[in-house]
Amino acid sequence: MPPLPKPLLAVALALASAPLAATSLDAALGESQQLAREGQASQARIEQLDDSSRDMLGEYRSALQQAEALQGYNAQLRELVAAQREELAGYQQQLAGIERTQEAVTPQMRRMVEVLGEFIAADLPFLPDERNERLAQLQDLLPRADVSLAEKYRRILEAYQVESDYGRSLEAWRGELPRDGASRSVEFLRLGRVMLYFQTLDGRESGWWNPQTRSWQLLDGSARRPLRHAIAIARQEQAPAVLDLPVKTLALEAAP
Repeated sequence: MPPLPKPLLAVALALASAPLAATSLDAALGESQQLAREGQASQARIEQLDDSSRDMLGEYRSALQQAEALQGYNAQLRELVAAQREELAGYQQQLAGIERTQEAVTPQMRRMVEVLGEFIAADLPFLPDERNERLAQLQDLLPRADVSLAEKYRRILEAYQVESDYGRSLEAWRGELPRDGASRSVEFLRLGRVMLYFQTLDGRESGWWNPQTRSWQLLDGSARRPLRHAIAIARQEQAPAVLDLPVKTLALEAAP
């Protein structure tokens, strides 16, 4: 077979290599598409990593802020604890001082109550139930642990004030007069701590307390009207006026 002319040979070669070129192009296109998909996947992973990194960074910053807040709170707590310790130390010092004061004051208060009892026993025998009840309350109050030292002292001073006020007042009241192993209802009249009188309800008998003999003694009939008038003034049943009462020198010498 004679050889083909050169143009024909070129055409034949081109036709023979066409399938090979198409195959290479498809392969290149496929590889390019695969690379593109892998690139997209890589980009998605990178974006996901960026989101995660941003989230982690946000959490880190939030943790830092919380840590700073906790540090500030802990500093405040330390200051508060230090202040409370100082306050507690002050309270302990005050408590120690109170205990020392109580050790010194308690015997003194006990003695004040004893003196008050001795004074009431030696005084004119007026309002015995009221005064003895007040004294008994103080005696019961002293050993109580649920009552403060200040309250005990206040109550004692209050009792002393009441006793002091008796010496500057005119008072009348109805009560029982013990005499000769019996008792009877009478009107009592107290002139400060100077004199203590009585008058029977019918006004027929009057008397006074003799502090030296510590007994009741009768007055003569001239004292009945002045006593009745004085009792009415003390009860505020009559206007105040000058009193003309019998005052015994013996009673004045014995009165405190």
